[in-house]
Amino acid sequence: MCNPVISISDLCLSFYNRVVLNHLNLNISRGESLAILGGSGSGKSVLAKTIIGLLLPDSGSIHVNSKSKSFGVLFQNSALFDYITVWENISFNYKKRFNIDKKKAKQLAIEKLNSVGLEENISDMFPIELSGGMKKRVALARAIAHNPEIIILDEPTSGLDPIMSNIVNEIIMSLSKNLHSTIVTITHDIYSTFRIANKIAVLYEGNIIFHGTIKEIQNSNNEYIKKFIAPVQFMS
Repeated sequence: MCNPVISISDLCLSFYNRVVLNHLNLNISRGESLAILGGSGSGKSVLAKTIIGLLLPDSGSIHVNSKSKSFGVLFQNSALFDYITVWENISFNYKKRFNIDKKKAKQLAIEKLNSVGLEENISDMFPIELSGGMKKRVALARAIAHNPEIIILDEPTSGLDPIMSNIVNEIIMSLSKNLHSTIVTITHDIYSTFRIANKIAVLYEGNIIFHGTIKEIQNSNNEYIKKFIAPVQFMS
């Protein structure tokens, strides 16, 4: 691989003597839409938090080859601020970062709302007034508000019904196409994975045991991987 945008080398991290990441290695190409698959408790979210710097590894390194080193992050529980409006949530980071006034910040927030399929009329609402699916999309709008080079999505379809999951998947595919960002999606949702990703990495017992295309994972002889992808083995 030539000049990966994220290069993870020999990464180790433990909690209370439990090994979560065990000499993990992974290179992520610029512009790639990578899904990191794994079962519950496999360390997927821990890996995501380590990539963005919320957790420090015990050893190993993460190198980000990006001019701005800017991340857009969608947390699993959306993590919206309940005490401010939707548009203020979306503009929370870039308003101060780019020193723009309130009117311009709100205008940009509304544009990002539109990009995730939401209307201007929710911009003055508070998160408590939104459905779960709307919260996910608002959080996604916040993640892309500053047009980041790298977007980390932690379980973007978790807790959503199939219809809303499909809507979120369509948005992610659109972002991948239109923003040309590198997108890393942490998920256990194999159905979504096969829709949104052009590369897949499988995390098992602290290591990446597979990194390749959908076609390659469909041809894998690894028993764990075969069981994991069995629900979609006949998808094209």
